[in-house]
Amino acid sequence: MSTHFFGDTAVLLGRSLRHITRSVDTIFTTAVMPIGMMLMFVYVFGGAIQAGTDNYVNYMLPGILIITICTGISYTAFRLFLDMRNGILERFQSMPIARSAVLWAHVLTSLVANLLSVAVVLLVALIIGFRSGAGIEAWLAATGILALLTLALTWMAVIPGLTAKSVEGASVFSYPLIFLPFFSSAFVPTASMPGPVRAFAENQPVTAIVNAIRDLLAGQPVGNAIWIALAWCVGILIVAYVFAMITYRRRMS
Repeated sequence: MSTHFFGDTAVLLGRSLRHITRSVDTIFTTAVMPIGMMLMFVYVFGGAIQAGTDNYVNYMLPGILIITICTGISYTAFRLFLDMRNGILERFQSMPIARSAVLWAHVLTSLVANLLSVAVVLLVALIIGFRSGAGIEAWLAATGILALLTLALTWMAVIPGLTAKSVEGASVFSYPLIFLPFFSSAFVPTASMPGPVRAFAENQPVTAIVNAIRDLLAGQPVGNAIWIALAWCVGILIVAYVFAMITYRRRMS
């Protein structure tokens, strides 16, 4: 790693964040669909869903936060695609800067933007009745899991951002990720699902992450759920990072 890596990343991060500040609406756009889903589930479907809790928004909020992140990372792929199409990455390649700093700047920008979107969704959840018995340590742990998940999924977004042939192609990869929480414990207990669907739901990463965040925000003992969630996040992060860097080197060679 270049000794100038951190300085180069900071400069490029400032560039990306300036783009965000000039289009703050993207943060709210990212939050609009998850907020709409949250309102629909709470006020339309909530009365018919048996989740074993009197406050359904408490139950389903972790899944909505994950959908918020999955929606937001599509903008990372979009911005990276534009940099590729406009030749900006090639210009950076001709400069004496750390090569990976370009990608890290996009990834860290995604982290900042998505955490802001999550904060907006949390604010709306509080308005419609979300309440938490968690202490500051549990809140920090839940935030850490969400941040780690954001990093992992953003590195996944880097790959289509580098390889897509169109704007639509760069963004469409996020659609399956957005639907994945619906096949998990995010909105209904997995025990209510038919056999094959239940087996998939109980063994996919979203369920482990949702369960860990839900227990943390409820102030309940988490047990092994948090370690399973962290293992999924770290595993996805490592694999996505390796493939993203390989893709980047091939595109820039």
